[in-house]
Amino acid sequence: MTTPQTSAVSRALTDDVAAHGSRPPRRSARGPLESRPRLGLGALVVKIVLLATLDAIGAFAAFTLITLDQVTAAIVVAAVVIILNIIYLKRGLLPAKYLAPGLIFLAVFQVFVVLYTGYIAFTNYGDQHNSTKEDAIEQIIRTAQVRVPDSPQFAVDVYSNGVALGLLVEGEDGQLSFGTSDQPLDEVDAAPALWTQLTLSEIVQRQTEVLEVVVPISEDPNKGSLRTPDGTSAYVFASALEYDEAADAFTDTTTGTVYADDGEGTFRSDDGTGLTPGWRVFIGFDNFTEAFTDEQLRDPLLRVIVWTFAFAFLSVALTFALGVFLALVFNHPRVRGRKVFRAILILPYAFPAFLSGLVWAGMLNTEFGFINQVLFGGADIPWLSDPWLAKFSVLFVNLWLGFPYMFLVCTGALQSLPDDVLEAAKVDGASAWRTFRSIKLPLLLVSIAPLLIASFAFNFNNFNVVYMLTRGWPRFTDTTLDIGATDLLITLVYKVAFGGGGGRDYGLASAFAILIFIIVAVVSIVSFRRTRSLEEIN
Repeated sequence: MTTPQTSAVSRALTDDVAAHGSRPPRRSARGPLESRPRLGLGALVVKIVLLATLDAIGAFAAFTLITLDQVTAAIVVAAVVIILNIIYLKRGLLPAKYLAPGLIFLAVFQVFVVLYTGYIAFTNYGDQHNSTKEDAIEQIIRTAQVRVPDSPQFAVDVYSNGVALGLLVEGEDGQLSFGTSDQPLDEVDAAPALWTQLTLSEIVQRQTEVLEVVVPISEDPNKGSLRTPDGTSAYVFASALEYDEAADAFTDTTTGTVYADDGEGTFRSDDGTGLTPGWRVFIGFDNFTEAFTDEQLRDPLLRVIVWTFAFAFLSVALTFALGVFLALVFNHPRVRGRKVFRAILILPYAFPAFLSGLVWAGMLNTEFGFINQVLFGGADIPWLSDPWLAKFSVLFVNLWLGFPYMFLVCTGALQSLPDDVLEAAKVDGASAWRTFRSIKLPLLLVSIAPLLIASFAFNFNNFNVVYMLTRGWPRFTDTTLDIGATDLLITLVYKVAFGGGGGRDYGLASAFAILIFIIVAVVSIVSFRRTRSLEEIN
């Protein structure tokens, strides 16, 4: 039976379908036109200015990379700039507008760094292999130059453009030539514009810079160069090493020794003598094999790896144990002045770690430190020079720095535990220790297990405490390298990369960094999988 109301509704629907067709009108996902957000004039101007600035920086970066023969990098930069313009100029794409900045920073500061470190790990990049082969050839020729005995004397004037120095040379025929250390001599009528001649007093004041000016005579480095000892006259200097481009080898003109490319980034003679500098080349897994085959590095490295694991594990265990204990004590309602004590306990967490390391290094000084002189009555305890005491000192200082973090985390976790479960345990007659072991600790681990894993990864790379407190010393006696009993893998990476008795070796340091990355990643993955069993507690 049809009621008047249903008939009215039916007629209304029939009229609506007749007016709009068989399908009902579709509503725009964006809503009515009036409700769409529109940019104000000020916001539009800011948007245009920011995009214009981005485009200018991108164009400059791409042009610079092209001049440096980095065409691939220039294409990547240009593509990123174009994509950003599309994202922020095209209507819609709202998620991309928010995600793009974060993704760019992630790619630049995380992904690129990891990939570039991996690339360096497979090269010989270091002090003596830090550039291209062409640069190495030019540098070898320059460093081997000596004054030609019968060299004619040329009259010169020293000029400066505010950044570099150049020489205006008068030849034997009166022809003027001008050149710098980066630009060979070129015939000119006068000194170039924007270059000003130095007076005699200015030459005396900048004598060291004047003596370092080496002007190539021509594009061929074997032709020699001009140098001036006094800023008024110059002499020809020629290299004792002559480079043969066809043979790709150097020949010592005084001894006849030939130095050929050994395929590893060095010109080397038959007796094994190499010329420096070399150049950067791909060497495969040589850095990784060197780490475990070099007698100077292998045994100390294994000891460092063991100590790194021990330091990270003990640091997490000790700071967690002390943090939980203090959190339990100052979470008890009968303790008075809990807020004051909590504020005092977190003070070590507020101090910079590197500064605390330096302060503790002074306090633990064997002869003048506060610990020996005051607390032990002038005792001569070698806290930082004995291997085992140094390890104890590092762990103690790291415990002092790390327990406030665990104290804060555990305090928050304890306060969030369900009261009904604790009350039930109390009613059942469970002791305080049984309640902690069977209820509080498992529930604590549910929430802070990921933080313990992160703390392990942090302490695995805890550079500040170790380096500022002991610098990794006392040094091992069975190696000439700067490796010591308290060195972690991260401090070893720093020493290898920035000089530790054997020069700077960025390739080997990158190999160690990759090793750290793999170890921490494996430990973290395994630990996170194991913590899934704690979810059953909830």
